[in-house]
Amino acid sequence: MPEPAVPPTPPVPLTSLLAREDLALRQIAGPRDAGVTIHWAHTSEMADPYPYLLGGELLLTAGVHIPQAAGRDESLRDHDGSLTDHDASLAAHDASLTDSDESLADSDEGLGDYFDAYVSRIVEAGGAALGFGVAPVHDTVPRALVEACEAHGLPLLEVPPQTTFSGVARAVWQLMAQARLAELRRVTEAQQSLAAAAARPDPVPAVLRQLAQRVGGRAVLYGPDGARIAEAGREQPEEAMAPLAELAAVVTHRSTTTATDTAAGVHLAAYALGAGQGFALGVAAPQRDPADHTIASVAAVLLTLLTGEHQSGTGAARSSALVRLLLGATPEEVAPLVGAGRAVVVHARPEAQSADAMAASALGAALGSPLVDLADGTVRVLVAADREVDAHPGWTLGVSAPAAPADWPAADAQAARALARARATRTPLIRHGARPALTDLFPPQEAAAHARALLAPLNPVLIETLRTWLSLHGSWDRTAVALSVHRNTVRQRVARCATLLNTDLDDADVRMELWFALRQV
Repeated sequence: MPEPAVPPTPPVPLTSLLAREDLALRQIAGPRDAGVTIHWAHTSEMADPYPYLLGGELLLTAGVHIPQAAGRDESLRDHDGSLTDHDASLAAHDASLTDSDESLADSDEGLGDYFDAYVSRIVEAGGAALGFGVAPVHDTVPRALVEACEAHGLPLLEVPPQTTFSGVARAVWQLMAQARLAELRRVTEAQQSLAAAAARPDPVPAVLRQLAQRVGGRAVLYGPDGARIAEAGREQPEEAMAPLAELAAVVTHRSTTTATDTAAGVHLAAYALGAGQGFALGVAAPQRDPADHTIASVAAVLLTLLTGEHQSGTGAARSSALVRLLLGATPEEVAPLVGAGRAVVVHARPEAQSADAMAASALGAALGSPLVDLADGTVRVLVAADREVDAHPGWTLGVSAPAAPADWPAADAQAARALARARATRTPLIRHGARPALTDLFPPQEAAAHARALLAPLNPVLIETLRTWLSLHGSWDRTAVALSVHRNTVRQRVARCATLLNTDLDDADVRMELWFALRQV
């Protein structure tokens, strides 16, 4: 079963949806454990809904797609019941009943095959549950569907006539909103308590105690040599603590900054503190959800400041670098002061809410870099080129190609374009391509001159719109998302470009030439 492409909201337990008295839903097949969760509700009458499912859905159907054999099935059952009630007619219609029974058996077998294929496709797509409306098409849930859901382990809900599918979908989103609000409240309270702990006279032990309390487990600070410097919280079995120490070694000696695992039924996570300081935070807890990850990331940021900043003196070095930049020094001259050489530029935006300073710092710590900037809702991070940048839950990232300090402005533009493409395509992370391009075959001066002449009729807004539109293969909707404008605005701008350039933008050769020119400006 594929992992569902879940939205940035907490899932809804199926039991919570069944508990809504106003819906009067009833589960009639499939597993009834509390671990079944719903990520969204979707209505479809397709005989094969697989292409339209992302995973984690409560799929709602009224059975319009069921073959006509289902209708014969019900009529034959009614006929069978009528014959049973009229004993005087049984003998006279014995032969007719036999033929009806044979047709009924064939119908059941045909429907059984149909529903088996139908349910198996839902399960294959990652669907979480199936809701069947008993009106207005069908008076009851087909028995063959119940048997198929039971066989494939798919929860089947009976939706009564008085409950609309839109009402079920609204209930799912209401429960999601309640869960999201509770999650945000929990994270906010944890941030406040962790910040207060960091201001205590014994900040490191206080932060570890607060973190352990918030996640209901154990928090450990590991030193550069792997020794436990401080720890707090509930004792965990040694079968879990030994793998936790190994995770801490992974994040301190390799390019990754976070690592997770499970041992002895305990969820483990390790976070590298700072860039190359050798400290690591380990967390062992009975459960792990996105809120736990956020809380632990905040604690990692605070512990980074407490264990690395003052010991290494990087704060003074950064201050010196800033002063030199303001006084006219070049980036390559001040890069050594902040420990930066060849680096990639990362642009990031959170998926659910606007970024704040704490979230930006947490992302920087997760990427292993203290060089973080937050402006206009976008977080920019300079990450050493030898560190691997991976996708992070709750964030959309665009990553540049590795660049020397003198080329960082160009890398910044690459990361911005990669982020715009990632947001438009709803992809967690997109990297700027670094392979040799067609432009490498032409002298840069001649290519730039050709680009300026070709694009001279267009203003900067039209140039950026055309660039984005071409990069997204002419998609109006995705271009609108990337540029944060209405799709009609995109259409008007592209039409204006075609008019000013006096060319056909549907021509592949024209698009290729324009894309070549746009790469030069």
